Amino acid sequence: MKFEKIHNKGQAQLFKNPYLEMLTKTHPLVIWGMYLPVIIGFPWHAADKFLFTSTIIASVFIAGMLFWSFFEYLMHRFVFHMVAESERARKFIYVLHGNHHEYPRDKERLFMPPVPSLIISSLIFFAMYAIMGNYAFVFFPGFMLGYLMYGTMHYAIHAWNPPMKWMKPLWRNHHLHHYKNEEQGFGVSSTLWDHVFGTMFDLKKEKEDKEKVKELMFKK
Repeated sequence: MKFEKIHNKGQAQLFKNPYLEMLTKTHPLVIWGMYLPVIIGFPWHAADKFLFTSTIIASVFIAGMLFWSFFEYLMHRFVFHMVAESERARKFIYVLHGNHHEYPRDKERLFMPPVPSLIISSLIFFAMYAIMGNYAFVFFPGFMLGYLMYGTMHYAIHAWNPPMKWMKPLWRNHHLHHYKNEEQGFGVSSTLWDHVFGTMFDLKKEKEDKEKVKELMFKK
């Protein structure tokens, strides 16, 4: 679906109820604080309880992080940008992601807020546990660290200029996704899957529009 034009000021109102509206906002440090104990504690538990070796823990943890990047791409492309037919579905997509395209400077909605985040992550953990058993105690923390790195990268792309030259294509890919073509550039923490599935912008042919980039940046 196509989202509305970029607004450089303000914040979308998602719910009339002020308490529900409050629950749609968060700060990155809140989410990091929620999941760091899981990321550290679950592998520790796996080593102590299941006697997993450091090699197994490292391998499964990294696999979880890599799986996150694929999951991120699929979610962004096929769920966040799904073609919604009904009014209810369009509203759901707007709450989920459309408000970010309309108000990309809204710093309070770059991470999923705590309540839905905990519900969804719990469901994902139990699904992983049903599939891979005790290895989920290592795979899931890697997956969640991938999520935290994605969210932090997303925040950084909107807040700052790329800190290192080699990161500039990642910044440009996401900026072009926002202001040029919402059907390309779905990778945020990595452009790997955009290359694999043919949704990567040809950055050599794309003229850099510095004014458009500024529209996405937070005020300093």
